[in-house]
Amino acid sequence: MTVTETTSTSRTKTDSCAAPFSTANRRPDGQDHYTISEVVAFTGLTAHTLRWYERIGLMPHVDRSHTGQRRYSNRDLDWLDLVGKLRLTGMPVADMVRYAELVREGDHTYGERFELLQTTREDVLARIAELQDTLAVLDRKINFYADAGQALASERSR
Repeated sequence: MTVTETTSTSRTKTDSCAAPFSTANRRPDGQDHYTISEVVAFTGLTAHTLRWYERIGLMPHVDRSHTGQRRYSNRDLDWLDLVGKLRLTGMPVADMVRYAELVREGDHTYGERFELLQTTREDVLARIAELQDTLAVLDRKINFYADAGQALASERSR
């Protein structure tokens, strides 16, 4: 679902509720129906995970062929890309399912979606700060051992 909204600077901005699929996983031009095995190849998710996402309500309804096989669309792939990004943030599955429900409920849920994503963003920023502190400790230790190793090598060469 593509929704157009106006920002405070009067520019028009598009919020598709799903990030564009990464260019690393290009889809065939002109194709908009994919089997579960094709989606597995595009996303790296397992068929079991895709079926589970559908069962718990994280995936919207997936169309079926006349033989009952799932047929995913480009929109489904875009949604799965967003879900993958949300997973990387550490967002709990229950919150991802809630977000999906809010998207399906419609535009009147923008405020709740905003708050859910804002909270997740704050969590990500806190984790980034924590990782930066950890990286600084590692860098100090690496520099210590590099300097100590050079001093030891220099002392041995005398």
